[in-house]
Amino acid sequence: MAKNTICVWYDKDAEAAARFYAATFPDSAVGAVIRAPGDYPDGKQGDVLVVEFTVAGIPCIGLNGGPAIKHNEAFSFQIATDTQEETDRYWNAIVGNAGQESECGWCKDKWGVSWQITPRVLSEALSAGGGQAKRAFDAMMTMRKIDIAAIEAARRG
Repeated sequence: MAKNTICVWYDKDAEAAARFYAATFPDSAVGAVIRAPGDYPDGKQGDVLVVEFTVAGIPCIGLNGGPAIKHNEAFSFQIATDTQEETDRYWNAIVGNAGQESECGWCKDKWGVSWQITPRVLSEALSAGGGQAKRAFDAMMTMRKIDIAAIEAARRG
């Protein structure tokens, strides 16, 4: 296990989530699946308790902690994309697997985890400052999934 690892709380589907992420994003994998050595408040001995996984190179663990804690947008994975095809592929994988669209490149997977599918061109435009940042920002504010061509056009003015 890495020295610093993101822990993501799930009701009971950490392994399914980890396998979905590993199948969807490059440089992702499922590692150890640790089962409960005894009964606990929301499960019993032998249930999957913790899953070690990597998402786009980031080490994580999924903890099946039960229904008490729900995900919100205070935590999200941000995936940088280079093309519209890549943006569409990740967006469609998450939303098309019982996920939910939101605004400005945000969506949630079926487990409630938030994702930002962010084309690099958008980040570059916002970092540039000035008029191009404002135009790109205004264009982004009208979008759900980010449209790279529209961001580039807004950036140029």
